[in-house]
Amino acid sequence: MTRLFQTNELRKVQLLDGSWDFTAIEGNEPNLEQLTYSYKLTVPGCWEMHPDFLTYRGSGAYRKRVTVKEKTALRFVFKGVSHTAKVYFDGKLVAEHYNAYTAFHAIVNEAEPGEHELVVLVDNSFGEFSALHIPNDYYTYGGINRSVYMEEVKALFVERIAFTPVWENGGWKASVNAYIHQLSQDVLSYRLIFELDGNVLELGAGKAAGSGVSVLSGVIDFAEAQAWSPENPVLYQLKARLLVDNVEVDDLIERVGFRVLTTNDGKIQLNGQDIVFKGVNRHEDHPMVGSAIPLQLMALDIDLISDMGCNAVRTSHYPNDELFLDLCDERGILVWEENHARGLSLDQMRNPNFRWQCEQVNREMVEQHFNHPSIVIWAILNECASDTTEGREMYKEQLEQIRALDASRPLTFASHHRERELCFDLADIVSFNLYPGWYGDEDPGQLSDLARGWADTSGGLGKPMIMSEFGGDGYYGHRDASRVRGTEERQADIIEANLSAYTSRPFISGMFIWQYCDCRVTEGTDWLITRAGTQNSKGIVDRYRRPKLAYATVQRYFKD
Repeated sequence: MTRLFQTNELRKVQLLDGSWDFTAIEGNEPNLEQLTYSYKLTVPGCWEMHPDFLTYRGSGAYRKRVTVKEKTALRFVFKGVSHTAKVYFDGKLVAEHYNAYTAFHAIVNEAEPGEHELVVLVDNSFGEFSALHIPNDYYTYGGINRSVYMEEVKALFVERIAFTPVWENGGWKASVNAYIHQLSQDVLSYRLIFELDGNVLELGAGKAAGSGVSVLSGVIDFAEAQAWSPENPVLYQLKARLLVDNVEVDDLIERVGFRVLTTNDGKIQLNGQDIVFKGVNRHEDHPMVGSAIPLQLMALDIDLISDMGCNAVRTSHYPNDELFLDLCDERGILVWEENHARGLSLDQMRNPNFRWQCEQVNREMVEQHFNHPSIVIWAILNECASDTTEGREMYKEQLEQIRALDASRPLTFASHHRERELCFDLADIVSFNLYPGWYGDEDPGQLSDLARGWADTSGGLGKPMIMSEFGGDGYYGHRDASRVRGTEERQADIIEANLSAYTSRPFISGMFIWQYCDCRVTEGTDWLITRAGTQNSKGIVDRYRRPKLAYATVQRYFKD
């Protein structure tokens, strides 16, 4: 399943999920003709779920045979490959991509009728070439961990749509940009027609000369549209039809919602009303599927998050599977989505690959997830070197990049630098990762008051403030009247103290508990070795989604 709704009525789309041939390989440039595939692995999936690859870090090859009935152009879409991919079609390299958490495509311009071989080389190893995937406080799985599908496309096709709702003069309208991809070098004229709940907009004629992407823009008036909100998550289908010589050649359907975000008077507003985020941080991780979370488990996560009374999720620390975002759209869950970078020092940010890899994931995250009304905040670079002048330049560069891609959502980043923070003036919202009661004995209320002061004196005066991480370890089933560290009782006490402080302070516009579920972490040295069982155990539920005592504590503050 590519999305929770039908994305095309005209374009032929074939889902390639299922059983693929697999073999582990030495290096990343093997002779494809000499590979012997000894395994069958499921796509989407993580190779660590196979008993022979429980901790495997390296390279592997996936193979799938596809059949084409007539000569056509093919577009293969990979929703996620962890973390470096090379795609071959009949032995020819057609695409390369870095980063497990954003999609990419491979285009074969003229595929002949018959059977063809699709091979994907996957590498999840760490090294100088990878600035973002490093040993970290979550696990970098290996494999094709999100869905793959094959499209038959024409010389012109609709690559994507960007829908920006606007509230103006007491009614709704939307700015729409359509990106038309041309494969041939011919000069082609086309027309594009949009339909939104019976409202029709013809963007007029466009002309594509040479291969590449052209853009058509327009505005749809829809004064009577209902606003999207957590209480009333109304969604509409936006249908685009592409015509060449008055013949429909392609289409694309998106699902959209009308809502606007503002940050006025030190608060965050959704559709003009102040909101407070009551949320959790969530990793894509489960002991039986790794990071390849199936729809059923995504829905369970949403159900449990909602049952706790939460209205928000932070996608720590990478863009999430689009199916999960579709569920958030449907269920009215507010989403803070951020790029992929966690805890990088200045030396790590100086990696020559850091800037281009961040630029790519920022662009792909925003372009691919632009139309989700649930996404209300974009964020970057969790706990990186924002306390240095050199790091500040990189923060500034990335925030400006995202703002240029989408000016309709506020921007933030999660900082743990306290009074040393240098970048609060660059963001729209100031966000703090602080762990009173776990990494120190500070009082949560007093610490949050200090944090407000740090923000006000270092560029964040008048800006909304979010407590983006707080919590403590609690090992599922470890209950003891002593309430010592690691017991479910101590974890519940820490969550109670934090929530009591934050919900009583009007200057706090949101809180995101670390974290929703326990997750696997990389086995390593230094601080990583202190994670018992290679687990981060700060989840309100454990890895199998079994609630801990803190679950009821969260309900009392967020739900009751």
